[in-house]
Amino acid sequence: MTFKSVNPADGRTVAEIGAFTPGELESALHQAAQAAPHWRRQTLAERCRLLQQAAAILRERAEGFARMMTLEMGKPISEARAEIEKSAWGCEFYAAEGPGFLSDEEITSDAGRSLVVYQPLGTVLAVMPWNFPFWQVFRFAAPALLAGNTGLLKHASNVPQCALAIESVFTDAGFPAGVFRTLMIPSSQVEGVIQDPRVQAVTLTGSEPAGRQVAATAGAQIKKSLLELGGSDPFIVLEDADLELAVEQAVVSRFLNTGQSCIAAKRFIVVDAIAEAFIDRFRVAVEALVMGDPLDDDTRLGPMARADLRDELHQQVVDSIAQGAVAVTGCRPAAGDGVYYQASILDHVRPGVRAYTEELFGPVASIIRAADENEAICIANDTDFGLGGSVWTRDSERGERIARQLECGSAFVNGLVKSDPRLPFGGIKHSGYGRELSRLGIHEFVNAKTIWIR
Repeated sequence: MTFKSVNPADGRTVAEIGAFTPGELESALHQAAQAAPHWRRQTLAERCRLLQQAAAILRERAEGFARMMTLEMGKPISEARAEIEKSAWGCEFYAAEGPGFLSDEEITSDAGRSLVVYQPLGTVLAVMPWNFPFWQVFRFAAPALLAGNTGLLKHASNVPQCALAIESVFTDAGFPAGVFRTLMIPSSQVEGVIQDPRVQAVTLTGSEPAGRQVAATAGAQIKKSLLELGGSDPFIVLEDADLELAVEQAVVSRFLNTGQSCIAAKRFIVVDAIAEAFIDRFRVAVEALVMGDPLDDDTRLGPMARADLRDELHQQVVDSIAQGAVAVTGCRPAAGDGVYYQASILDHVRPGVRAYTEELFGPVASIIRAADENEAICIANDTDFGLGGSVWTRDSERGERIARQLECGSAFVNGLVKSDPRLPFGGIKHSGYGRELSRLGIHEFVNAKTIWIR
């Protein structure tokens, strides 16, 4: 078996990389397990130094890594460069703040001295997606490795070059052999790796079905798991919103990475009083997006990552229109070569329409009209997902009050939902459980051990 790297902009095969043999997989698992006890005993200062070196390598090789990313999954090159920079920032953040997050905590109790210490679990398997092929990995790896764990990466099968490049970053930064390994295996072998006694925990960013399978396997083995799954984030626009700002950020939030993001705004819940004004401005801005070669710095809308994903998205759009939604612009594949889909807006999306209940993972915005603030909140929470959400109003106190009522892991007021190393990130409901990033993220894969001394 081989993993094919196919450029979605033109359908050409960029590279083919062979899958691991059973012996190669066994060697990688053995290497990670052997490295674990030595790595956990390494000084925290040295682990910080190596993470800083990884950040430096990311920046040194940024252009090559960005181009690789664009050729493998179609991300516009300007966004790819930004992703490499964010990955370097994540490494630097944990190198600077990690020692404080991992420091012992003294607790007052009936003991002469009692404290909580944070110790690594062992080897953590990461099952990662293609849409942010560097950042998704580094936001797991930076805290997990700094805490003293070793890491195994099972990356998405359509980004094999990125998967191997990430391993090379850690190797070239000086991390000991086995501390981070990329596993070139198909999804069918993930269950066996989770079940392997040399693996202590698993984290997955991906689809809801994949999350259910990973959680079931980890649960059966009584192993820690963390899931970051899909989202159908609400973007609530109230009658007192700054429309210019809301429209500008709506375009970025929906169409960044060609709309292929879990935390992209997907349901635009607009109160009736300003619905027409918002939609008119939104349509103009969406139609101005430049679609084209993702290697061109002027391109803002690249191809979707795979043809099957585009076909699935278009079927959701076709069904939604048949169920009563109205096409405002786009809503069909782009002509010509490559896996392109037009920047699209669906209006009058209501319950019973696929675009109302399902995640549209691509460049399609769904407009849902609400009578007022209360109905907007009800619509926002009327979903199985709970990853992020945003509120747009000139009244920041009103925005905070509404943000507190949204059923999600992150709620932003007058800002698009984004991940930030300084802030916890994760979801509730069918969007998963656990938190990445910040202090909470590094504590997901440690043993918070109580020590009591008379």
